[in-house]
Amino acid sequence: MATTPPAHRLTPGPAEGRRPAAFHGWRIVAAFAVTQTAGYGCLYYAFAVLLHPIAAGLHTSTTAVTGAVTTALLASAATAVPAGRWLDRHGGRAMMTTGSLAGAGLLAACSQVRAVWQLYAVLLGLGAAMAMSLYEPATAVIVSWFDPARRPRALLGMIVVAGFASTVFMPLTGVLEHRYGWRATLLALAAGYAAVAVPLHALVVRRPPAPAARMSTVAGRGAVVRAALRDGRFWCLAVAFVAHGAAMSAMTVHLVGFLVHAGHPATFAATVAGLLGVLSVTGRLALTGAQRRLRLHRVVGAVFAVQAVAACSLPFTGTSRAGAVVAVTGFGLGFGVASLATPALLADRYGTSAYASIAGTLAAPVTLAKAGAPLGAAALYTGTGSYTPVLLTIGAAGLVAAGGIFALTAPIPLTDH
Repeated sequence: MATTPPAHRLTPGPAEGRRPAAFHGWRIVAAFAVTQTAGYGCLYYAFAVLLHPIAAGLHTSTTAVTGAVTTALLASAATAVPAGRWLDRHGGRAMMTTGSLAGAGLLAACSQVRAVWQLYAVLLGLGAAMAMSLYEPATAVIVSWFDPARRPRALLGMIVVAGFASTVFMPLTGVLEHRYGWRATLLALAAGYAAVAVPLHALVVRRPPAPAARMSTVAGRGAVVRAALRDGRFWCLAVAFVAHGAAMSAMTVHLVGFLVHAGHPATFAATVAGLLGVLSVTGRLALTGAQRRLRLHRVVGAVFAVQAVAACSLPFTGTSRAGAVVAVTGFGLGFGVASLATPALLADRYGTSAYASIAGTLAAPVTLAKAGAPLGAAALYTGTGSYTPVLLTIGAAGLVAAGGIFALTAPIPLTDH
């Protein structure tokens, strides 16, 4: 497997070995715990609830509205790389403040659309705003502030809270839509998101202090990115997380349909599917504890393998309630693992000086996979008339993800910490 020549080894990023600045770093973590919960709830999960009302209001099909949401994900993928480069050069405050302001404005604009093409245009912009203000830039800011010993706890602090975004905002969106309609709901969400995210991003987010001699130059960051792209292990990570993202997205969309098709009541199916959000928090906590004793890539690979087995077993065990719960539990424990594993594996190997650029490069294909996988799964179900091939394909993707992670045996960092 290709390795990077010694000439491309880099000095530590601004976060390594620096402790005095960590105090404000915890303020940033607290701010992001709030803004990411509100951001994912308003900009992403709300549309799962408003899908049918928007379709009815625009006199179109839910497929057309789903296509608009997919367009937002594609725009987010396209924006991830330039957003990462901007963040490495300028820091996160201006970009995240602009992104959250744009997100709120576009939510308000969405409430006023009168035609399907207008919906697509607004959600195209919303996808770019998401890439500027949600998880990827927030993670990059945290990575830049914390040293490797404190980084997992800092990321966990943000991600565990944000993991409840669907739990909070999907019911809230449903109540608002029932009482006031989808247009007023989007206006309320826009106002709430602007009131929370814009001031917190503007006032709390800042670049970590570092001696001028250690600040990375544009050329230095470019060398790091080029070194990563020539590194075979980066592509192992890319294959692993693209396959895992596709599996997670397909399962999220089609799990309820499978359970209902298997003969379970819709209420049971929705309840079991709701376990995924709770289990994602459990999995993240378990991963944080386990990585103190075991190599991170081995833990992640084992979790992905368990998910693959759970997905493959679901067509055969999911016809009973107990079997469905067990299989979904096995799959759900790895549901939120990638959000912690990705920054840890990237920062440990490539340092923090160009983290946002490298993470953005990885996020683009992962987001594309998440956008396309449900459509591919739907086509497979339509073509075969059965969910069994869909779930076996999801399991196969999980095995590919596990194989990509296990290929990182005894990784040697490209940076000195």
